[in-house]
Amino acid sequence: MEVTVDQDLCIACGDCIEICPEVFDWNDDGLSQSKVDEVPEDLQASAKEAVEACPTEAIKEV
Repeated sequence: MEVTVDQDLCIACGDCIEICPEVFDWNDDGLSQSKVDEVPEDLQASAKEAVEACPTEAIKEV
């Protein structure tokens, strides 16, 4: 599983980072980004929760 964050849609609410800090972090522009190429199997449930929690649907599972 891979996740991407659309920088044009991200509003920096931080929900994804709060839910799954092992996968998401702030970038230099103050927006969320995925910090892993492939989400480890043991983190996939929380990463999916972060995808669903995004208020602007900026995070996509690819």
